[in-house]
Amino acid sequence: MNMKKNLMLACLFFIFLSPIFAQQITDEEAIRKIAENILAQPVTQFVGVDNGVIYNSTEEIPDGVEVKFRSPLAEWHYSNGVLDMAMIRLGKYLNEQKYIDYAKNHVAFGFKNYEYFKNTFKNDRKHWHWPFGQLWNMKELDDCGAMGAAVIEVYQLEKKKEYQNYIDKAADHIMNKQDRLPDGTLCRTFPRKMTVWADDAYMGTSFLTRMGKLTDDINYFDESARQLFNIDNYLWCPEKQLYYHCYYTDFERNGVAFWGRANGWIIVSLADLIEAMPENHPKRKGLIQLLEKQIVGTSRWQNANGMWNQLLDKSDSYDESSITAMYVYGIAKAINNNWIDPCYASIAKAAWRTLKNNEITSDGRFTNVCVGTGISDDLPFYFNRPVGDNEKHGLGLIINAGIEMMKLNQSKK
Repeated sequence: MNMKKNLMLACLFFIFLSPIFAQQITDEEAIRKIAENILAQPVTQFVGVDNGVIYNSTEEIPDGVEVKFRSPLAEWHYSNGVLDMAMIRLGKYLNEQKYIDYAKNHVAFGFKNYEYFKNTFKNDRKHWHWPFGQLWNMKELDDCGAMGAAVIEVYQLEKKKEYQNYIDKAADHIMNKQDRLPDGTLCRTFPRKMTVWADDAYMGTSFLTRMGKLTDDINYFDESARQLFNIDNYLWCPEKQLYYHCYYTDFERNGVAFWGRANGWIIVSLADLIEAMPENHPKRKGLIQLLEKQIVGTSRWQNANGMWNQLLDKSDSYDESSITAMYVYGIAKAINNNWIDPCYASIAKAAWRTLKNNEITSDGRFTNVCVGTGISDDLPFYFNRPVGDNEKHGLGLIINAGIEMMKLNQSKK
């Protein structure tokens, strides 16, 4: 009888403790789960829209058959650029060539196949609806900013002439052709003309920052710094200690929302630029001060569980994983590089603990990430934006956050 009782107690003990054991996953194991799930998705294949047939290249597509990417991860979209760069960074950190090859293969697939769509199917469809339409069209920063930055990083691994030509074209567009306000701030022409978006802190400077590293031309770092200081002037709210999503030049006022991921693009942009620019750059100290100002401001809106909300100042909006990952990345990187006091580490650690234990599934999906989101004049638009299943907008961000947390926790050991 005692044996049966002891066995029952042992079983109950195991049952109650098993979730705790399940959560004892290491930082590296968590990020590898994400990365392996990404590798399992086809990023070099098309599928027929009507016939469902899979094609490995445009050479296999019959005349008149319309195709789409088999996976959203194959697209030429800014989120794919973020992911490519994150996979390169992960491959270098873990010394795993397969993660680096992911980015190299994705970029090579685009350059191998885009001419087919550019030359074969010409009609009035918007360029972003075509496979690789954003590769041959450069109309907005979304088209060439982050993907252009990814091409720069791949080019440093494979010096292909077509990559160099693309990089030069993107640099000319961003520096000389993209719409700007009279003070030089990069802006958008749609859905409302001449609006300043917090998102463009990243869409522009992700490319310019890496162009500065590639060429050692200080002008690219100068331009990146100018954009971030200008965006701070247009979008910072001293009362909330947060950034508005946008600024309307025709109304001369800000939009309505303190959208999480928009704020996240600013912290990521600052961290990447500060890391890349020369230590003696005259704007570097001021950029570090901007970064610390944002970290302090956003820490006041962190939830008890470590997460941040879709709308940062609205506790009744949902917990959102991509913005939480962006803040983890920016804060941990700042500490790892000794730009700010290590006392801020508790902010990142609380957030990372929840992301790692609650938002990364056993099969490597990253959950509770808002889908792509434009600007809007009403808050319900932001409140009701859906979250996607393993949404592509969050994948590169969680990998970047994980790398910085691995560094942070390893340095502590």
